[in-house]
Amino acid sequence: MGSTIAEKIIRSHLASGVMAPGEEISVVVDQTLTQDATGTMAYLEFESLNIPRVRTELSVSYVDHNTLQSGFENADDHRFLQSFASRYGIYFSKPGNGICHQVHLERFGKPGITLLGSDSHTPTAGALGLLAIGVGGLEIAAALSGRPYFLIMPEIFKIGLRGDLSPWVSAKDVILSILQKLGVTGGVGKILEYSGSGINGLSVPQRATIANMGAETGATTSVFPSGRNTLAFLTLQKRAGDYIELSADKDASFAGELTIDLSALEPLIACPHSPDRVVPVREITGKKVNQVCIGSCTNSSLRDMMMVAAILRGKTVHPEVSLVISPGSRQVLGMLARNGSLADLISAGARILETACGPCIGMGQSPPSGAVSLRTYNRNFKGRSGTADAEIYLVSPETAAAAALFGKITDPRKLGALPKVALPENITIDDSLILAPEKEPEGITVVRGPNISSIPTGEPLPGSMKASVWLRVGDDITTDDIMPAGARVLPFRSNIEKISQFVFEGIDPGFIGRARQSGLRGVIIGGENYGQGSSREHAALAPRFLGVRVVIARSFARIHRSNLINFGILPLTFPPGLREDNLEVGVELDFPNLRREVAESAPITIHDLTGSRDYRVPLDVTGRERSILMAGGLLNWIIRSTSQSD
Repeated sequence: MGSTIAEKIIRSHLASGVMAPGEEISVVVDQTLTQDATGTMAYLEFESLNIPRVRTELSVSYVDHNTLQSGFENADDHRFLQSFASRYGIYFSKPGNGICHQVHLERFGKPGITLLGSDSHTPTAGALGLLAIGVGGLEIAAALSGRPYFLIMPEIFKIGLRGDLSPWVSAKDVILSILQKLGVTGGVGKILEYSGSGINGLSVPQRATIANMGAETGATTSVFPSGRNTLAFLTLQKRAGDYIELSADKDASFAGELTIDLSALEPLIACPHSPDRVVPVREITGKKVNQVCIGSCTNSSLRDMMMVAAILRGKTVHPEVSLVISPGSRQVLGMLARNGSLADLISAGARILETACGPCIGMGQSPPSGAVSLRTYNRNFKGRSGTADAEIYLVSPETAAAAALFGKITDPRKLGALPKVALPENITIDDSLILAPEKEPEGITVVRGPNISSIPTGEPLPGSMKASVWLRVGDDITTDDIMPAGARVLPFRSNIEKISQFVFEGIDPGFIGRARQSGLRGVIIGGENYGQGSSREHAALAPRFLGVRVVIARSFARIHRSNLINFGILPLTFPPGLREDNLEVGVELDFPNLRREVAESAPITIHDLTGSRDYRVPLDVTGRERSILMAGGLLNWIIRSTSQSD
């Protein structure tokens, strides 16, 4: 039997385990990427391992999240990241060079390799035919030390694309259609692998849009074949030497399949407040729009920007709409300036932002209270924009441009004939804002500002533990709910004590007070898909700093589950039929045999001290993960295992 693309890459990088779905495996990591909101902590964690130089083939530190310098904190972090990269063998992409996923696609990604990134949208690079997975910062630190990445072998799920896109329908509509069918949990435990004649008409940037938002299905990653379109993209980037052809064998076996007829698609829109609440644009046309944001790592390629410029050329943005544009990279911005598209955008009334994540991560451009904002981004979770009562819709660049012109949600097909956009046959390559590490690093001093604190150390798992329920939440709790982003919070990513003051503030402002006043450790009660969204390990690290040691939920999002384990928090899963109605806030719980039961792979005994009830809740983890939990977290486990091997 033949192999899928994902199986071929995993097999060529397999370090341990058996490639059977549900089995724990580990793979060698070729490349890593970080962004500044996660990178500072990841590098502090790596530094604590006392390893003089990174051991990956290539690692890149990007600055694209915390670029708003309204105080010293972000600028200090940038200085730390640059000096750290130079000292430890990491390439550094300076502020202004672009969004990590766009730049990595342009300058570093190549077919057949493995890429680990401390950002949940790292799978964007799967457009090139590589295995790109988003993880927490601690797992990046482990990879930098030369350790393989451990994961549960996913199922390989085939998405067949046939036909061609109709005018005014784009790659964003393809992935919105997939989200409409799979939902935000339909990709959990799966790698989405694309095939079919329909991919031949999709450029690498279009594939990147699809791979990027595959993360919203909960998928481990997404991967496309590497063929002539891949070669054309790499040739344009002056990197044809990085090309290899890679596709699934004709007799490859898949765990499931979904077929999308591209010719049958129409413009789609994801309604508030979830990426899978997808309907045709024509069903909600006419709704007044206050803001339009175009860009982010999902839709900021040269093709997307030039299409928007062509639609707006000679026209003016509606007087009651604020239109902001975020090109994805300095390369894209430079090409727009050279070919006149930037002038078209400015003349139409667009506000040009820097090449960064910006509004997508809540870093500026929050919409007015109660506003409707159409965005070409990948997430529309409630409050993520920085305005709690705003209605955020996710759309394609074409639909966004139409709304900017008409001042209301509009089917872009109303604009008539689709403008023709001729992409350049040659582009200007300028890597001057990507700094290579120092070849003789001994004289490099890592610069630390006063906002950069030390890493909190976690104590080993106790033999027994008393705790109380600090919070109870429902389904689809996001990492934005747990650890908010935005300009007010993000500057404290390297100061755990400070950032911990914001945990769960949008859900329950009284949470921090209960945590500080409690004399016991904390327990969180959750529903399905707890921790969906970004890879931010702070959503586990900050609760752990406050004293949370257990989360009991119906199910967990992949990255957040790993982050909980990495910081010594037990992710317990309610068994079917168990009612947790009595586990309300304030209930005190006793875990009398905690360490022994974790060590013996036994269900965890929980005694309700308030209601005199007993629960037996399974801890569904691997043997390696049990060892990490018993050590108090991954960092403790690595340090201990390293000292034992010495």
